[in-house]
Amino acid sequence: MYQRTLVLIPTYNEASNIKDLITTLYQLYPQLNIIIIDDCSPDATAEIVSTLQKDFPTLHLLKRQGPRGLGNAYKKGFEWGVEQNHFDYFIQMDADFSHDPSEIRQMLEQLETNQAYDIVLGSRYSNGFRVENWELWRICLSYFASIYVRLITSIPVKDPTSGFKAYRSKVINSLPVANLKSQGYIFQLELIYQAWSRGFQIYEHPILFSERRSGKSKINLKIILEAIFAVITLRFSKKENDEKKSLDYKV
Repeated sequence: MYQRTLVLIPTYNEASNIKDLITTLYQLYPQLNIIIIDDCSPDATAEIVSTLQKDFPTLHLLKRQGPRGLGNAYKKGFEWGVEQNHFDYFIQMDADFSHDPSEIRQMLEQLETNQAYDIVLGSRYSNGFRVENWELWRICLSYFASIYVRLITSIPVKDPTSGFKAYRSKVINSLPVANLKSQGYIFQLELIYQAWSRGFQIYEHPILFSERRSGKSKINLKIILEAIFAVITLRFSKKENDEKKSLDYKV
């Protein structure tokens, strides 16, 4: 199954992590396909990846131009993956080791063995509170954000803002990924919300989320504010779509 899987990893200034992460992934899963989507990192992240491509033929690199942002990077990565037309699964994960590479095996096995699930979400909160080495303010921000999202959108998962997910290809193929509005971190939520709104089934796989190994978090006030208002926008967009479907049915 690994040769039919593409792992998407957006990067910006991850030179201190990216070599170890790529090496670890290939040690665990030699047949895996990986694409690094780099936002013109000034710390030479892309150059490190380019050097590693000589040793790993299924390692791919996209150097993005234009506006930076996690959402924009994922859009380009998914677009590239869909164009290849030979992947059964897509995985989103961070570049900083906050997502444990060894969890990929169990996430993919869930999709392989259980046809009822379309998405496996690496969840920090589905089995207690599984976060380590975070400062208190980040713990509170993350936990209460998940409650806020569930209250506003009614999405039935305990960790809707998780960035560690595995998708069947049919999910990505059916979603208007290129037209999603979010450019930053809220893209993670918008994608899973759009999938759930279309009836795709989500399984929450418990993970232990760790603080990044090195480098600085990209979370800032602008990202937080974008998320607050974007959640409300998502909820109203679903209501408008439901009303339109109801009118179409009556006609």
